[in-house]
Amino acid sequence: MWLSSTFAHATELSFDTPGSPEKFADRLREASLVVSTIKQEETTAQDLVAAAQADYGRLIGVLYAEGYYGGVIRIRVNGQEAASIPPLRAPSAIERIDISVERRDGFTFSTARVAPIPPGTQLPPKFEAGQLAKGQLIGESTRAGIAAWRASGHAKALVAEQDVVADHARSTLKADITLDPGPRLRFGDLKIAENGRPSRVRAARIREIAGLPTGRVFSPDELEMAANRLRRAGAFRSVVMTEAEQPNADGSLDITTRVVDAKRRRVGAGAELSSLEGVTLSGFWLHRNLLGGAERLRIEGMIGGIGGNSGGEDFQLGARLDRPATFHPDTGLFLEARIEENNEPDYSERNIQIGGGFTRIFSDELTAEAGISYRYSEINDDLGKRELQHLLLPARATWDRRDDQLNAKSGFFIDLSLTPFVGLDENSGDGVRLFADARKYLSFGDGDRITLAGRAQIGSVAGAAVDEVPADMLFYSGGAGTVRGQEYQSLGVDLSPTVTVGGRSFVGFSGELRGDINDKIQAVAFADTGFIGQDALGSGEGEWHSGAGIGARYFTPVGPIRVDIGMPLGDRAGEDFEIYIGIGQAF
Repeated sequence: MWLSSTFAHATELSFDTPGSPEKFADRLREASLVVSTIKQEETTAQDLVAAAQADYGRLIGVLYAEGYYGGVIRIRVNGQEAASIPPLRAPSAIERIDISVERRDGFTFSTARVAPIPPGTQLPPKFEAGQLAKGQLIGESTRAGIAAWRASGHAKALVAEQDVVADHARSTLKADITLDPGPRLRFGDLKIAENGRPSRVRAARIREIAGLPTGRVFSPDELEMAANRLRRAGAFRSVVMTEAEQPNADGSLDITTRVVDAKRRRVGAGAELSSLEGVTLSGFWLHRNLLGGAERLRIEGMIGGIGGNSGGEDFQLGARLDRPATFHPDTGLFLEARIEENNEPDYSERNIQIGGGFTRIFSDELTAEAGISYRYSEINDDLGKRELQHLLLPARATWDRRDDQLNAKSGFFIDLSLTPFVGLDENSGDGVRLFADARKYLSFGDGDRITLAGRAQIGSVAGAAVDEVPADMLFYSGGAGTVRGQEYQSLGVDLSPTVTVGGRSFVGFSGELRGDINDKIQAVAFADTGFIGQDALGSGEGEWHSGAGIGARYFTPVGPIRVDIGMPLGDRAGEDFEIYIGIGQAF
């Protein structure tokens, strides 16, 4: 028996479930409206009577769902059965409510049938004669049969007849469901509904983006894919797809979409702080529907190294225009331009890059893009001043199976980029740059409060010499993003006592142990290590360095606020520490 009381209106509650295991009793209490209502401070006697009368149906639903059709439910309010209390004559005060649920013996299926169903359809394995006749199994099996017909093109499949009879003398249940698959249909036209205010995106472009395969056999997956294409275009706040009530005479089924436009413009900003690198400020301006076809223009800028000791201030300004559904519903076109000035510890560089290409969305998890661009660079480092011109052919693929991009607790993330480049003058070399970033997350403990996060990075520049490629295409290690606790870009390649350049190979590993203190605060311990090599394969001269530390995360609606304190390991252990503050997990 479970007892409770509330002092707000001096009502005692007893909830008795004789013969039921504790887990089943918990399910009954969770379903009870009385249990939740009695905890509310402003609850009236009328509210409690209404909740008690509603509980008959709610508790019967739990019994039936688990296969108990002979159960007995008694709900007494001040000693009177709740069902007999007139709704408008509730007592002025309720001193006690007693709920008793006897589930008694479970029923078994005498007949368990859903038919007809397409060949190969898998119904729940326990939906068969002799098994406990859980009501939820009947619903699951019926839905599975209808879903199988819909997946076969029968969009209007439905239940034609149902014969569900409980035999209390034998404690059995007959469940005989007859389905009507209806005709096999094809996709018809995509119609665009008016929602009072028409969309600013042209109707022709809505159809192109959705990519509904008109004329092909109906498929729920294809229908959901069309809706997802519209959602990920970014121009709409909501997207709803509905099927026509009746198919057309030619065997096609029209689909209607209702879209609500998102706000066309958006502005955002971000900030990060490192004790050595200083403050980094970034911001962007976004237009979601520039030309009426869901074209997305993003202009962004960044100023880094403010007040830091990392070589000077860095500046970036870039713009990118994306047009979805170009040549194919899952293929997009992009044009971009960027200008940068980077003042780093071992070099300074100004560059401008302009180009374009195509994106491809293979699934919600796998995306790729490839393009072509021109890059002009002015570099000043230990090797001297020089100007370089390159034609770049960048390609990139991202496979993201994280459960949450802002605070992953499970899944993995893989980002792979390959950039062949061709020198356009005598100072510029030919070659290829490879970079890969892989992350894995594993959680355990009560409520998955402990998370292990691991990251591996690898990079290589092959073909060209170090003075024939832009300086920021080479690799350095140290600071946020590589090895926390080590000074920013402190590890490169020393060609001589006075000449330090970036490496042609890089390997980095990071690990974090994250523990949730409560719903808002998380504690973190981390360790990072990185290697910079002189040659492309990392087999020649090179050097490792490492760092470790602790941190904390404070969760907000825009992502966790991150604070990390890192210290170097090895020969410099204990000599210094670095502080990193930003938004989002470190990886």
